[in-house]
Amino acid sequence: MEVGFYLKKFISFFVEPFGLGLTLMLIGIIFLYRQKESRAKLFLLSGFFVFLLFSYPPFSNFLVTNLENQYPKYDYKHKVKYIHVLGNGHNTDKTQPISSQISDAGIKRVLEGVIIYKKTPNTKLIFTGFKGNTDTSIAQMNSKLAIALGVRSKDIIKNEYAKDTKEEAIFTKSIVKKQAFVLVTSATHMPRAMMLFKSLGMNPIAAPTSFYKRDINGYLKAPNIGSFNVSVVAMHEYIGILWAKIKGYLQ
Repeated sequence: MEVGFYLKKFISFFVEPFGLGLTLMLIGIIFLYRQKESRAKLFLLSGFFVFLLFSYPPFSNFLVTNLENQYPKYDYKHKVKYIHVLGNGHNTDKTQPISSQISDAGIKRVLEGVIIYKKTPNTKLIFTGFKGNTDTSIAQMNSKLAIALGVRSKDIIKNEYAKDTKEEAIFTKSIVKKQAFVLVTSATHMPRAMMLFKSLGMNPIAAPTSFYKRDINGYLKAPNIGSFNVSVVAMHEYIGILWAKIKGYLQ
């Protein structure tokens, strides 16, 4: 499991926008050093095109919209017992408040989970996510934020060892079995998460949050770093879906 997890991270770097563009340009520099100018130009221009394309607002918006339009916002009407909030990034800098230690997407996931919890009587929140390179798990960090927002500690279930969505799904299946439950995650991540959970015979109800899509009129837009970052998020999900299919997680 450890080898597969880090192998996925390694391969992802070279096929996601930044890693792909950087790799192409480095190859171009190597060819330039070897005085093979035609090949150098090909790879340098290809790398430049990758950065330009993924920084172009209409293109990045197309990538995320294709993912985020698959599930509508949650309607807060379902009668469920469990709400699973998937983990996201965090840091453990003690000089920052808890609201800054959790990533922007993570904050929105917890907030949406808490809103559903407060609108749905007799529910429990499930937080999952390992510690990564820190000394505290994201499950623990999210729990602290939820408690600060008024959730009772006895209504929280944690798994501090799940490294990815697959492991998060396996843990929650041991609790909810086949009963319906609410699944909270970023809108871009929701399609992959739903497929993974359903592949285990589970019945998740989507509650997407942290949307990136925007209303963009026209195509005369200048490339920008914000759009590039959005493309990175989207491509991470497309690659994740492909990886899951390769590993046989999805049917």
